[in-house]
Amino acid sequence: MFRSRPGRKRTVTALLAAASLMLTLGACGVDPITPQDAREDAGSDDKAGQGARRVDCAEVKCIALTFDAGPGKDTPHLLDVLKEEKVPATFFLLGSKHVDRYPDVVRRIADEGHEVANHTWSHRILTDLDESEVREELSRTQDAIEKITGRKPTLMRPPQGRTDGTVSDVSRELGLAQVLWSITAKDYSTADSALIRRRVLENAHRDGIILLHDIYDGTVPAVPSIIAELKRRGFTFVTVPELLAPGRAEPGEVYRPEKD
Repeated sequence: MFRSRPGRKRTVTALLAAASLMLTLGACGVDPITPQDAREDAGSDDKAGQGARRVDCAEVKCIALTFDAGPGKDTPHLLDVLKEEKVPATFFLLGSKHVDRYPDVVRRIADEGHEVANHTWSHRILTDLDESEVREELSRTQDAIEKITGRKPTLMRPPQGRTDGTVSDVSRELGLAQVLWSITAKDYSTADSALIRRRVLENAHRDGIILLHDIYDGTVPAVPSIIAELKRRGFTFVTVPELLAPGRAEPGEVYRPEKD
């Protein structure tokens, strides 16, 4: 079970409705940390280090674009779009048949300044596994990404957002913070790019973390118009570490924004 954090304001919000995305946080007494909490706890001390604080999300209307379960065949085109739009993103990469199949794309993600993160080796539900199996799912991906980029990730996203005390303990041991989301297009269930776009834009909010998947056919085509509209609304795109800066994503902790 998770430790509570006295003195922080916490509002346990309703979680995503889709059954496949239901989180187990409430049942485990989890007290997620919001981006605002992370920033306020850090105060003016730049714990995030050099380069992580490109913008001040306490002052600017920030939003983080994240992609799960890649890389895939469409990821190079997505990277072209992000480069043209000067938008940083966070990629939670899947090991089996993705990191090991597209090492050049993984290297490009890192080289172009995006945050490379861990989404397990084979997308097994971590709360269904014992401690050694959780460790295998995460550490194998850590090692594969480090071999390609020279750096182990510091962030992970548990499949379906399902986490518990064991997952937290292993994540802490491996130096991984857990990052959930507040905006989803449920793009796993549709190839309709217009619908994906609408779902994201209807739920976009300050300090939000958008969950998309660059492996589904309708997703990457929706990204340019999502970016254009959110920029028009005054949002600044940041990576997850930038969203938390000057705070740092602490290993083992769970980070999830609250909707406005």
